Amino acid sequence: MNGMINSNIENNERGLLPYPIILAANKGDPEAIKVVVLHYGSYMTSLSMRKLCDDHGNTYWGIDEDTRDRLRSKLMQSVLVFKI
Repeated sequence: MNGMINSNIENNERGLLPYPIILAANKGDPEAIKVVVLHYGSYMTSLSMRKLCDDHGNTYWGIDEDTRDRLRSKLMQSVLVFKI
């Protein structure tokens, strides 16, 4: 399984995840779940962008870490309960 996971990480395409990785993640394999989270990481980051303010009142675009953590958690929960 590790060879398949490593080749997926090295392959920079953002198409569909290989079915064996989805099956392994659904069964709770931590390495496969990591691959799923990495696959959707940039999408979750883009969904987490918010206008934030610094200590001086300046507004800037940044990542809302709470939102990104909640999205990551929801993704992991959804993978584990997905009916294959």
